[in-house]
Amino acid sequence: MNPKRLASKSLLLLFVSVFALSCGGPAELSIKESRYPLIPKPQHVEAQDNEFVFNANTKIIYDQKNPDVGMVVDFLRERFGIPTGYSFEQTNAADTNVIILKLDPTVGEAEGAYSLLIEPSKIEVRAPQAKGLFYGVQTIRQLLPPEIESRDTVEGMRWSVPGVKIKDAPRFQYRGMHLDVGRHFFPVEFIKKYIDLIALQKMNYFHWHLTEDQGWRIEIKKYPKLTQVGAYRKQTLIGHGSKKPYIYDGTPYGGFYTQDQIREIVDYARKRFVTIIPEIEMPGHSSAALAAYPELGCTGGPYMVQERWGIFPDIYCAGKEKTFQFLEDVLTEVVDLFPGKYIHIGGDEAPKDRWKECSLCQERIKTEGLKDEHELQSYFIQRIEKFLLTKNRYIIGWDEILEGGLAPQATVMSWRGIKGGIAAAKQKHDVIMTPTGYCYLNFYQADPRTQPLAIGGFLTLNKVYNYEPVPRELNEEEAKYILGAQGNVWTEYILNGREVEYMAFPRAAALAEVVWTNKENKDWADFLSRMEGFYKHLAALNVNYFRGNIGDLIRDKK
Repeated sequence: MNPKRLASKSLLLLFVSVFALSCGGPAELSIKESRYPLIPKPQHVEAQDNEFVFNANTKIIYDQKNPDVGMVVDFLRERFGIPTGYSFEQTNAADTNVIILKLDPTVGEAEGAYSLLIEPSKIEVRAPQAKGLFYGVQTIRQLLPPEIESRDTVEGMRWSVPGVKIKDAPRFQYRGMHLDVGRHFFPVEFIKKYIDLIALQKMNYFHWHLTEDQGWRIEIKKYPKLTQVGAYRKQTLIGHGSKKPYIYDGTPYGGFYTQDQIREIVDYARKRFVTIIPEIEMPGHSSAALAAYPELGCTGGPYMVQERWGIFPDIYCAGKEKTFQFLEDVLTEVVDLFPGKYIHIGGDEAPKDRWKECSLCQERIKTEGLKDEHELQSYFIQRIEKFLLTKNRYIIGWDEILEGGLAPQATVMSWRGIKGGIAAAKQKHDVIMTPTGYCYLNFYQADPRTQPLAIGGFLTLNKVYNYEPVPRELNEEEAKYILGAQGNVWTEYILNGREVEYMAFPRAAALAEVVWTNKENKDWADFLSRMEGFYKHLAALNVNYFRGNIGDLIRDKK
């Protein structure tokens, strides 16, 4: 046999074997849709042999004086009212056909805890905070027919939910999804859709990667060239970045969000109890900013908004005071736009070549009594942290911020495996786990020959589902510093929203269960059963989710 054909056949057999394992093998073929197709799985579910049926007379009881509870009711009315055609009016007392949303501190201590009772006469959601009530509404939403996702009235539907008793709370306080808009830009409406999908899965953080070598995406009033120049590149690489010679499309590309658009998106997320964490990269991945303001670099340029992917040697000059004045000015406007406690400052993939050659950076090392360029980066990050603390904000950085000494109150995102997370937790720093091998949703999820071009890697739905965010190397006290985990979607090879959806789902749903459900309650076959109903909701929401695994192909032939 031709050696190339043999190698190709072996590769295919390898992928078939991997998929058989990742999809649960033959056991998956008998999977049926669960009566309670809930993602993530609640901590405690007690089935009831009855149902509640919505109709035009269904009303809501809630505290009208509490604006946060009112926000939950507004969401319920908008989401349920359009497809059903029902108004869900408020009432003060009713014995039957009523939805009760009630704040109750006895339900649980965890932020987001809730209880749900569904019986023929009523639906009752109780929670210590409005956020828990919102999660209870998301649970009801998933129990309703998928037509509930329609943005038009659906005639002739019977809107029922199965009876159930649920007591639920998240395992981790941080449950996040990330999106890189620097490599490719996504319109406001898609960002809102992405936030909706985060909320549907009871996730609570959206990490918005807003600046990159290939584009600066946030309007900064004091520095208009950041968007006039930095938001646009002359052309974009065609094909994979590892292939030379580089070929470009010759088409200018760019875009950015105005501050008004950002405020609109932040408010949209707030109403869904999602906190947005903006990322302003520093000191590396700063080509777009340097192209706009070359005086911020060590050499003075000229610089360009990059047209291909990778790591570039020109970064912010750590020896110039104007660099820190610029970043403080930028972050002052960022803080005004984003009310959450965290600002992500990157800190990753910052080559030190220019700093080694820069007399001002070397003078800074000498003046500050630093050992080397790694400690200079630590100085850089700590100085930014001190400034943000004056604004009552806390920094998050990728795990490279450990190098040279960790900023005193920094939270570490561990992406280069789990070692950074372990080291930070042992130093009593908060950690968000997002290792490439489990959380990079821009990796291939099937045989690359059958898939759109991706950066590389191979990450199945099963592998995401079986991820455990708390490393075994940590003791019980150290484990408390693991805040949760995050799924990352980097967009070098993801050109539009449909492709983002394809790469993110259903793997994001698996991660949602990882960070919500206690590990002893997780079950792969049960997850697949519940996903059958969840897929229908995704389809109704016009989400372009991936479903082309080997197990499905076999099942479709039966």
